[in-house]
Amino acid sequence: MGKVGFGVAVGVAVATCAVAAVMVGRRVRRRRRWTRVVAVLEEFEESCATHVGRLRQVVDAMAVEMHAGLASEGGSKLKMLLTFVDTLPNGSEKGTYYALDLGGTNFRVLQVQLGGDSSDRSAILRHDVVRQAIPPHLMTSTSEDLFDFIASSLKEFVEKEEGFSELSAVKRMELGFTFSFPVKQMSVLSGILIKWTKGFAIEDMVGRDVSECLQQAMSKIGLNMRVAALVNDSVGTLALGHYQDEDTVAAVIIGTGTNACYLERADAIIKCQGLLTTSGCMVVNMEWGNFWSSHLPRTSYDVDLDANSPNPNDQGFEKMVSGMYLGEIVRRVILRMSEESDSFGPVASRLSEPFTLRTPLMAAMHGDESPELREVARILKDDLEIPDVPLKVRKLIVKVCDVVTRRAARLAAAGIVGILKKIGRDGSGGITSGRTKGQQKFRRTVVVVEGGLYTNYSMFREYLDEAVTEILGDEISPHVILKHTEDGSGIGAALLAAAYSSPNVDTVQLL
Repeated sequence: MGKVGFGVAVGVAVATCAVAAVMVGRRVRRRRRWTRVVAVLEEFEESCATHVGRLRQVVDAMAVEMHAGLASEGGSKLKMLLTFVDTLPNGSEKGTYYALDLGGTNFRVLQVQLGGDSSDRSAILRHDVVRQAIPPHLMTSTSEDLFDFIASSLKEFVEKEEGFSELSAVKRMELGFTFSFPVKQMSVLSGILIKWTKGFAIEDMVGRDVSECLQQAMSKIGLNMRVAALVNDSVGTLALGHYQDEDTVAAVIIGTGTNACYLERADAIIKCQGLLTTSGCMVVNMEWGNFWSSHLPRTSYDVDLDANSPNPNDQGFEKMVSGMYLGEIVRRVILRMSEESDSFGPVASRLSEPFTLRTPLMAAMHGDESPELREVARILKDDLEIPDVPLKVRKLIVKVCDVVTRRAARLAAAGIVGILKKIGRDGSGGITSGRTKGQQKFRRTVVVVEGGLYTNYSMFREYLDEAVTEILGDEISPHVILKHTEDGSGIGAALLAAAYSSPNVDTVQLL
């Protein structure tokens, strides 16, 4: 009996030790896996670093590329496209003007009434807008079908606003046309379609003047309206910003995509020698989404995203900055973490599907301030099908969102300061001989920013504003104002129609 009892005790002890060893082994393996997960984040955060020294290198690179793009066609990743807009609204415009904003599967028609009071820069008496969906079949039909439909909708809107139907008998109306597709601008009111994007595939339209197509459709139905300006959304935003504040020199769009334009001296546009403008300046559409520099903090996740995109080696800056891609970068980092730990559940969840984590969801997780990060847990469960993620893992996910957002915002800030450097508004130039820096009088400079990423994502906006101040320094930054504006693609186009409706406004000439 004693021997039996002793044997049982030994067996229990051995079993206990074995269980303990298994538990300790599991604990050690969990700790190692957790260490690897944390290491993924730390390595990613280090690769995304945007210290002020690196940002100033990006500023310099942006200014250099701008110079190169103005010097010759194809001389830079930045296209630096001429817009032929050399006159911006100044507040004296008066009357009723229309705008058509076509940039995707919907288009908008606007009527804007201007008071003509240049002392009141907000003298837009009223504006009305209607949104219309484009039937899917028209996106692949003919140019005539598409523009007949748009012109008909435009006529219905004008009849409702004007209160009568005999529009051919009334005074000619002026229209600003925002067309957000790749166009080679030929004049302020005309441009040739280079290619379709965003699901459109109307073959007979490529290579044709988009304004002429719309003009013909309006004439066909007796709509007495002239396309006075053909612009993209960034140029419209600059027009609205300048109408509200004459110190506005640049406009930036940061939403699903990103772009910028600015006011450049005509004599600095070397690739178009003999460019004659009344004002001596011209708005240049940078197409800055395609900017690239070795100083940009690119990670392995960015490389993979680009390689698997429909346009590899293209739009590199946009893929690090814009709302189309930020959520996808976060998803890729989380997926890498999940491969190092079982805390995320099976990798077969929706986490493996590209672009399932949209940027608005990322922003919601980033902004979750609840102690238990309940919104993070909800999004992981409902949208990515990953239930029961531990709190410590949810905290890491919020950190990933922060790293991605901070990098994007600070790079956008460097781009803005790059524009200011090019035009001598960053404080690095313009000091005349005999003056010390302390005696220099800095000019007030306004940059207008539009787009959902800047407007609706408070952390992105705070990081961007903070970085602009950090790059410029305490002496210069008070003179640079970032202003949020809304609906430049609509109201701004109408304002440009007003600015170019006068017969006294000279058009740009190329000698």
